[in-house]
Amino acid sequence: MKFYILAVGNKMPDWIKAGYIEYIKRMPHEITVELVEIKPEKRVDGKQSEQLLYAESVRIRAAITSGCRLIILDERGKRWSTTKLADVISDWMRVGGDTAFIIGSADGLHDNIKNLKSETLSLSTLTLPHGLARIILAEQLYRAISIIKNHPYHRR
Repeated sequence: MKFYILAVGNKMPDWIKAGYIEYIKRMPHEITVELVEIKPEKRVDGKQSEQLLYAESVRIRAAITSGCRLIILDERGKRWSTTKLADVISDWMRVGGDTAFIIGSADGLHDNIKNLKSETLSLSTLTLPHGLARIILAEQLYRAISIIKNHPYHRR
């Protein structure tokens, strides 16, 4: 199974990169996670939010692998427990196919990306910095896979 994390934003601080890598390197060999950083549109005077989001949506669409199920991360999304995430991933593993999680910019995501989704998932009702959302998502994916594999990382 392959997961893609499509994240608008680049030039993350070293601590973000280190935190993300820490969890990804723990994944079992049959699970691949690929981070695809999407260049954010420059926030300059005169550009409306809609224009910014649309420009980013073009870049996101170009990065989406054909046939992937798309999971949008948004604070207003479904609030799954980690065990629910593990159950859902188990189902995805049975069905097959890859999954892309999409993290938008500070302004969110354009509607044409939101409308493509299979699900909208919330990592928290708090608004998270997007770099931190990468780390939390990576940790939760690792934790969910640990549950599936009966690894002691997640203690019930």
